Amino acid sequence: MILTGQEIEQQVAQGRVVIDGFDPARIEPNSYGFRLADTLLRYDDGVLDPAVPPRYERLVMDDGGLVLEPHRFYLGSTLEAMGSEHHAATLYACRSVATLGMWIQFSAPLGHSGAIFPWTLEITVAQRLRVYPGMVVGKIAFWALQGQPHRYAGKYTGSRSVVPSRLAQESVHAGRELVVTGR
Repeated sequence: MILTGQEIEQQVAQGRVVIDGFDPARIEPNSYGFRLADTLLRYDDGVLDPAVPPRYERLVMDDGGLVLEPHRFYLGSTLEAMGSEHHAATLYACRSVATLGMWIQFSAPLGHSGAIFPWTLEITVAQRLRVYPGMVVGKIAFWALQGQPHRYAGKYTGSRSVVPSRLAQESVHAGRELVVTGR
């Protein structure tokens, strides 16, 4: 069951939902509008390998913003740390940003219960688009849990800003025989 905006506000007041810098003006009927933080990451490697930590460039925006380029992938983060020990969360783009051709979360929108931090956003654009730090880019919705809660304790626990992929921390070749050819 999704929480209404009014219920999100009540859960924040009770400390059951965390939204740093909570602003009641950003409550929506079933969600809360979050903002883009000032730092983006852009991968440097021409080919990304899940077994190797990716190299990246850190881009810090000033008040003039930053022009994002199509055919590039960026990681950003929410300005707010958000989450709940008592609810799961999902992230969505706001319609106004989506209709400018900006996608902010297209493959990993689920936030597990217990995950409370600034959320890393997966960003791409359809055409050149200027973005600004602090602009509202999406919304977070909270969902009631059914069953025994299990607190998130994954490799992104403790994040304080945008985080590149940590897939290399896992054994990507586990359970498979690695075949090397050409030697």
